Amino acid sequence: MLDMLTPSPFGEIALLLMLAAGVGFVGMLLRQPLIVSFIAVGLLVGPSALDLVRADTQVIDLLSELGIAVLLFLVGIKLDVKLIRSLGMVSLLTGLGQVAFTSVFGYLIGLALGLGAVTSLYVAIALTFSSTIIIVKLLSDKREIDSLHGQIALGFLIVQDLVVVLAMIVLSAIGIGAAGGGHGGGSVPMVLLSGLAMVGAVVLFVRYVANPLTERLAHAPELLVIFAIAMAAVFAAFGDIAGLGKEVGGLLAGVALASTAYRETIAARLAPLRDFLLLFFFIALGSGLDLSLLGTHVWGAVIFSAFVLIGNPLIVLVIMGALGYRKRTGFLAGLTVAQISEFSLIFVAMGVSIGHVQEDALGLVTMVGLVTIAASTYMITYSHQLYALFEPWLGLFERKNPHRDQQGDNAPKNARYQVIIFGLGRFGTAIGLRMQKRGITVLGVDFNPTAVRRWRGLGLDTEFGDASDPEFVAELPLPDAAWVLSTVPIHPTGLSHEDIRTTLIQLTRSGGFAGKIAVTSHQAAETDALLAAGADLVLEPFQDAADRAADLLCGGKREERTDIPVIDSEGEPIP
Repeated sequence: MLDMLTPSPFGEIALLLMLAAGVGFVGMLLRQPLIVSFIAVGLLVGPSALDLVRADTQVIDLLSELGIAVLLFLVGIKLDVKLIRSLGMVSLLTGLGQVAFTSVFGYLIGLALGLGAVTSLYVAIALTFSSTIIIVKLLSDKREIDSLHGQIALGFLIVQDLVVVLAMIVLSAIGIGAAGGGHGGGSVPMVLLSGLAMVGAVVLFVRYVANPLTERLAHAPELLVIFAIAMAAVFAAFGDIAGLGKEVGGLLAGVALASTAYRETIAARLAPLRDFLLLFFFIALGSGLDLSLLGTHVWGAVIFSAFVLIGNPLIVLVIMGALGYRKRTGFLAGLTVAQISEFSLIFVAMGVSIGHVQEDALGLVTMVGLVTIAASTYMITYSHQLYALFEPWLGLFERKNPHRDQQGDNAPKNARYQVIIFGLGRFGTAIGLRMQKRGITVLGVDFNPTAVRRWRGLGLDTEFGDASDPEFVAELPLPDAAWVLSTVPIHPTGLSHEDIRTTLIQLTRSGGFAGKIAVTSHQAAETDALLAAGADLVLEPFQDAADRAADLLCGGKREERTDIPVIDSEGEPIP
């Protein structure tokens, strides 16, 4: 049947999609990102394995190039000036420190392995890029995207994105348009002039056209998406002609729309298309690799992979410890950079097309990508278990007074509280305000600095900290409290030992708490297990709200809510 499909380009694409779905499903069961699965598909159908890609490969290459243009477009559309200004010093120092450390030591390792100066430089720079897509996905799945280490990780990912932009622009200028066979001028000055002309066009577009045009197009969302794709393709084509390369052109297209009010809508709608098109980039990458050449770099891949998996988290831990963050925060943030990204492969592929490095360098970086992405996925997923394992040896990276982890605190020392609430989202905030109205003293606890500042603005006492941190929980004023309430979202991993509610029950009891414990649940089937774990009360917000609504509809009296702010979906009070 496979032989019947492969002779035609359409049959070939159909076969690739079928294999990608199957291999991707296996990868999902193994908790691996799709990047690993897609490269595996490319290796599987390539000439070194099943040799199923027999028709004209121009279709796959074209889809691959369009996918890269859309990917860079989405990077550019996130590079808003206001977002860049919001970078904290810790994100800037950590991001630049990690980039500098990885580049210098990666270059020295490359020289020691005999790769040559230019190849070592390319590989070293490629190793500095971490995958924003993978990190955001994993942190979101674990409900840690708003935690302190999650926000810091997002900050230095932005720094890395800026480095990516600079590296690709410099590479395009040096390559004089060879990143895809551009037809621009034959000298660096001509390429630079072409680049300045494109930047000038972007500035004029942003100043006079972007906002009114997207405002009109937004009346037809489908047309807005088509326009965005057209922008990415057209700018990529002009970038290619001007000698800057398709990558820089796609990036500038995104920047042109970064300041519009519809950039988030555009990014959200293009994300699935990006993932689909990048499938062909990774398939083309995998199918073009010669497995016999990969064998010559096995030990190099092992050494570089160990360097990325250990060295990158280590330098983040060192920098954040020096800046005054606790070892826990530095460790969890450091694990997020223990892999290289799709940009690493694109960067080295540009070097191959220019002629600076050979195909085997791309194979080496691809092997490092497969190893580090696969391993770091498990490292981030089981980050709390890894911290518990290594915690006894991490004190070296923590200052005696880790003041930055305490910067959100405003609870009076030695104060007594009747209720301690973990999780200051919409539900926790609403409960805290109602408790305060009844004259009950409440302490709120959260690992999200924004939530802590929001509670402070509402006049409520707060402590900044992690509910799963034994040292932090033990320092709370637990003995005098009557109730401990957890509204912290649980990790949707299906692993009972990662359930923050049962962990909190154990930590509060061991910390001397003798009062009652309430936890929230969105599944009735969990109630018996939570009660058996030691909870005295299980709140089911949706069911409880439904019961209360039924009472009101049947003639019950609504409680007066004077002076209690209404809370929106983000936990913010509505004026």
